[in-house]
Amino acid sequence: MSYGVCEAFNGAAANQAFSTAYQTGVGGGMSIFVATGDDNSADCNDNGSTYAGTTYGIGVDGWASTPYNVAVGGTDFSDTYAGTNSTYWNSTNTPTYGSAKSYIPEIPWNDTCASQLIATYFGYTTTYGSSGFCNSSAGADFLDLGGGEGGPSGCATGSPSTPDVVSGTCAGWPKPSWQSGFLGNPADGVRDLPDVSLFAASGAWNHYYVDCYSDSDFGGTPCSGAPSTWDSAGGTSFATPIWAGIQALINQQAGEKQGLPTYRLYQLAFQEYGTSGSSTCNASNGNTVGSSCIFYDVTQGDNDADCQSGTPNCYDPSGTYGVLSTSTSSYHYSCVFF
Repeated sequence: MSYGVCEAFNGAAANQAFSTAYQTGVGGGMSIFVATGDDNSADCNDNGSTYAGTTYGIGVDGWASTPYNVAVGGTDFSDTYAGTNSTYWNSTNTPTYGSAKSYIPEIPWNDTCASQLIATYFGYTTTYGSSGFCNSSAGADFLDLGGGEGGPSGCATGSPSTPDVVSGTCAGWPKPSWQSGFLGNPADGVRDLPDVSLFAASGAWNHYYVDCYSDSDFGGTPCSGAPSTWDSAGGTSFATPIWAGIQALINQQAGEKQGLPTYRLYQLAFQEYGTSGSSTCNASNGNTVGSSCIFYDVTQGDNDADCQSGTPNCYDPSGTYGVLSTSTSSYHYSCVFF
């Protein structure tokens, strides 16, 4: 599934309806993969804000936050940030337009000025404050919300006192048993997103998907020539159907439907990471990552978003723009582990 709206906007009744529908589906053997969205930790900003940064605070997608689906987030590649492009890409393409040499180290997809990696790349030590990246002339080009969404469920039930903002009697879905106690997942008592991620970037570090549309009945043109001449895009709506395709291969190998796969995905991840993590499977290892790794642990970067000063969850000690934080008196990155 693609698209969606945040929990606070969706409302308790609709959130429950999605949860019940998914529960019915997995009871019949379906595996349901849902895109978390493309606004970093600020899903509710999709519902009407005209400002490039969030004015609604931290919020997650109501279609993706149920305990009966796999929530799919997005990553980017870190080679441009690290200056190692030639390590991972050939200078020319193969006849089928391939050029990657190996697994490429990953970071969270985050195109905003709130990204600590982007701020560091431009020579700034902080993203917030009047002298921080988000309030600089260079940072003005990154006052955006593009990035793989994630964060804690906050308004699956109850009712917000401020429209589209986690407030009032809002409460998140309880943390599922398969997510409890997992290394890197906050002990916050609620469902956290995403469960898994795949590449979904849209170009901030010069990485993106190429796509074409060939249905001539609806304005499409033949998908011919070098892919570099096609359209470019990103989003968790790319990562999600790819994950569904992986699940289809699993179903084919098993010879039957598998239902909700999160139980097994988290079990496999726990076997790999244990209680202290796995340096072998750290995504930052790039081409030296362990060959037996099932998942790659993305440990560098964040999915924070910029915000308008004075709005919910906005840490803004000075300046016009701040960054989202779980505390407005001190800064805590709204990070998510993949």
